[in-house]
Amino acid sequence: MTKHRHVPHASWRGAWCGGGKGRSRACSSGRLKMAGAGELGLADLPSDPLLLILSYLDFRDILSCSLVNRRLNQLSNHDPLWKRPCRKYWLVSDDKKKNRSWKATFMAHYFDMGRYIHHYAKLKAAWDSLKEYLSENCPRMISSLKAGVPEEDLDAVEERVGCKLPDDYRCSLRIHNGQKLVVPGLMGSMALSNHYRSEDLLDVDTAAGGFQRRTGLNQCLPITFCIHTGLSQYLALADAEGRNCNEIFYQCPDQTAHNPAALDMFITGTSFSQWFTTYVERVVSCDYPIIRDQIFRYEHEQDCVATTDELSVSVSTSFLPELSSIHPPHFFFTYRIKLQMAKDALPEKACQLDTRYWRITNAKGHVEEVKGPGVVGDYPILRPGQTYEYTSCTTFSTTSGYMEGYYTFHRLDKKSEVFNVTIPRFHMKCPTFRVSNIATVKHERESCNDCVLDDYDPDDSDDFDDEERRRVFNMPNPPVHCPRFT
Repeated sequence: MTKHRHVPHASWRGAWCGGGKGRSRACSSGRLKMAGAGELGLADLPSDPLLLILSYLDFRDILSCSLVNRRLNQLSNHDPLWKRPCRKYWLVSDDKKKNRSWKATFMAHYFDMGRYIHHYAKLKAAWDSLKEYLSENCPRMISSLKAGVPEEDLDAVEERVGCKLPDDYRCSLRIHNGQKLVVPGLMGSMALSNHYRSEDLLDVDTAAGGFQRRTGLNQCLPITFCIHTGLSQYLALADAEGRNCNEIFYQCPDQTAHNPAALDMFITGTSFSQWFTTYVERVVSCDYPIIRDQIFRYEHEQDCVATTDELSVSVSTSFLPELSSIHPPHFFFTYRIKLQMAKDALPEKACQLDTRYWRITNAKGHVEEVKGPGVVGDYPILRPGQTYEYTSCTTFSTTSGYMEGYYTFHRLDKKSEVFNVTIPRFHMKCPTFRVSNIATVKHERESCNDCVLDDYDPDDSDDFDDEERRRVFNMPNPPVHCPRFT
């Protein structure tokens, strides 16, 4: 029996497309030379094996094959071949194909969005999953989303700002042009004491209105905005001032520099696609809690739960860049604690919290111990099936640290029975940051009225009243006082 030699898919692909080693295997007449088989004309091969091979090729290779000869041209137009590329690149399913052929469907999408073929499926899938999640959990956010923007409008924005927009960012804008400036914001909220933040995803026209040409934020475009704090995340449109093109970051004024243009950066993404899809994945996987119809950006370590005598304590944390500083080192974190008694606990297990004890350790190993009555001025009572949650905060002079401790409870029907409930160790770490490379020069205080002043006191709780400062997308929100370690 004659044994047929297996020809790898890559070899066939190279032969038909005229690239790499495959070039020596093919000729303009479309004949292949196979070991032990002499010359084999394509016309001699049945259609089914050829179609099977073509089905493994990318759309560009199928188009290249159609130029080899008449036979391959006919087979390359076999409509089912285009079903896979339609699904892969445009997420088109059978029910969305309408009455067009698969090839016509692919080409129609390609003529409209071909520039974004390497971004579209990933971003469209992210948008679709986010909207599905919002419709079930935060329905009022759906109405704030804007329809996609036409291609010519994006070209006009590029001409207006004098910079090219990254293709993945443009692709997302084609799908949804951000949202209206409303609360709650699509990109998450945070509330602590008298401080509140909710970030909107900006439409491209509003973003272009905040495009920066000034030193410190040169060629940076705000893509989010909080109407309460003036906080934005910026997209770098060029390699400039120590930033890499396409990076996304929060600005952080260097309060030790005389030059107000010296802005450090907390990096939140390496590209728009990575930044947006990572956020969506966290949202739809329920990593972020939904509180009062808003997405709160608390992060929970799965093993950060401790159970003592049918009382469980779990902790989630969040870093607040708008209240933090790299120079001087002042890293602000908030944490949300959930205390819950098991539903099947006996009624006599009901208890009340009396005191708290904290052991706080920073990245240098410095330990601080805190003990006090209640939590945030409250003495919660827990009965079977009941839950109590509260939020507090802490600051570190190092970029990371951790906390642990215990609560002291007493039984409601037997006050002499006192016991401790473990608070699991939870870690806090600030995002990757990059310090400013703007030269520090002597700058007179009077010459800057829209930046952090040299003698700005990070413990000063006075609010800024100048609304114009907030409007121009470059004013950080002042720190707030909060009851630490409560």
